[in-house]
Amino acid sequence: MKFLYILCFLFSFHAFAQEDLLAKEYFKNGAFEKAQILYKKLYEKNPTNYIHLIQLVKTHQQLEQLEEAQELLQTSIINYPALLVELGYNYQLKNDVENKNLNYNKALEAIDLDVNTAYSIARAFEEHSLLDQAIITYEKAMQLKPEYNFNVQLARIYGEQGDVNKMFFSYVNFIESNPNYVNTIKRAFNEFISEDKNNPNNIILKKILLKKIQETPDLLYNNLLSWLFIQQKEYYKAFSQEKAIFKRNPESLSGIENLALMATNENQDAIAIEIFEYIIETAQDPEITLKAESNILKIETKNAEPKDYTDLNKKYLSLLETYGTFPNTIELQIAYAHFLAFHLNETTPAIHFLKESLKQQLTTYQASEVKLELADILVFQEKFNEALIYYTQIQRSLKNSTISQEARFKVAKTSYYKGDFKWAESQLKILKSSTSQLIANDALDLKLLISDNKYEDSTQTALKLYAKADLYAFQNKTQEAISILDQILEAHKTETIVDQALYQQAQLLVRKKEYQKAADNYKRIIKDYKEEILADDALFYLAKLYNDHLAQPEKAKELYEQIIFNHQDSIYFIEARKNYRMLRGDAIN
Repeated sequence: MKFLYILCFLFSFHAFAQEDLLAKEYFKNGAFEKAQILYKKLYEKNPTNYIHLIQLVKTHQQLEQLEEAQELLQTSIINYPALLVELGYNYQLKNDVENKNLNYNKALEAIDLDVNTAYSIARAFEEHSLLDQAIITYEKAMQLKPEYNFNVQLARIYGEQGDVNKMFFSYVNFIESNPNYVNTIKRAFNEFISEDKNNPNNIILKKILLKKIQETPDLLYNNLLSWLFIQQKEYYKAFSQEKAIFKRNPESLSGIENLALMATNENQDAIAIEIFEYIIETAQDPEITLKAESNILKIETKNAEPKDYTDLNKKYLSLLETYGTFPNTIELQIAYAHFLAFHLNETTPAIHFLKESLKQQLTTYQASEVKLELADILVFQEKFNEALIYYTQIQRSLKNSTISQEARFKVAKTSYYKGDFKWAESQLKILKSSTSQLIANDALDLKLLISDNKYEDSTQTALKLYAKADLYAFQNKTQEAISILDQILEAHKTETIVDQALYQQAQLLVRKKEYQKAADNYKRIIKDYKEEILADDALFYLAKLYNDHLAQPEKAKELYEQIIFNHQDSIYFIEARKNYRMLRGDAIN
């Protein structure tokens, strides 16, 4: 008997849910009469269901049955003060201004009798875009019951009204008592600020935070101000805030470390080095100082000229002597081997050094990192088969990991360097669905290069030359790579690989700081290959050249505009739009 009762209850609940879904669907599709029939049934079954009552009222209003809606609302107002708003709106539909205002005021007065009704009343006002009344409701509720915090709701409304100053104030007031939501509020701020420090919204937020810092010694505001400076790429100012935070909370340097890494990633090398030097002076943990010193070396290596290599080599050796060759210095060991091979061209000592590193008690992941660098150096030496052995070992030891997928991509790239395009293509097909978007994109690009060009010429001469140029670029033989690409451009003028050759050569010319020559290549792609896959790449990188190196921001703006209007599906679309707005001087991001 009990089982039968449960079965009947479940069947009844299922039927109820089905009617609810069907009523919603009818209403959404404008079938208000059908929706009304179902909502009437649902309301009669459960007259205390507020949602069904409101939806029934809405069907009457949509069918211009305003008297029926009014009667329904008046019978239920005693239980739901928020219905005073709905009744006022119903009078508004009848153009009865006096009764409209009377009921809206009654709704506001209801809060004095029971402040707990404030949220439902405010939401009812918002539902009908009565934003001023919603603001009054939320503010009144917080006055009557200070423990209420409706600042997020107020901020959202102020944002809709375009009152950015009050919106920022409300968000800041909210996180004063809810600091765990700071990242959520930062995302909300991001909708209204830009990288431009002169953006009026940025200035408003900065003033609010500076005032809060003066009034209240809460590190929350320093954190927010540091974040704002980072968005504006003002890393020196962010560093000042992070130091202020650290001095009052010296337990962790993580904020300062993260800032240094962000500056590094943005190629803000001078401030990055200054921050890392501060970490070295301040940190008590040798592991933290090692990371900072290693990062300084990486920056110096990236910017070094051949005349600097002897001093850099001494710095690497000094660090290794200070910290030793143990598993906890494995990243430094890999960096030094890379420096030996790719900068000093001392590949044999680099390989020997890494093989010695593999004898340490490394984790599987650490050993894979060493093998990845070791294989890269073997490719640099053009010892392709030996390199493939190490890449394959990584794939087997850490299946489905990001480093395993990177190793698979490098297997494909090595096969491509060798001219084994068929095997390379088979590996690239697998990597198109890689969990790493970067690897997936690189794999797709290389696969398209091979598949587009392998059948054009039975001897695959142009593709083999291109692969050779690619290898030279990997080996830092930049001029040799440029010369090989010149051969392609001269001897294979009608083949599909020409735009690829122009693009690759432009990238190499930028490496040599021959910006005007690079720009000429990009312009040729835009002119002669505007329907091909690299058109948006050429537009984007030519725009960057004009803005960053050739001092022609107006030309950059025109090119970003072309991406926005003609290449909406481009991977550069979002950044192009952001850069365009920056160059145009827009106030809101």
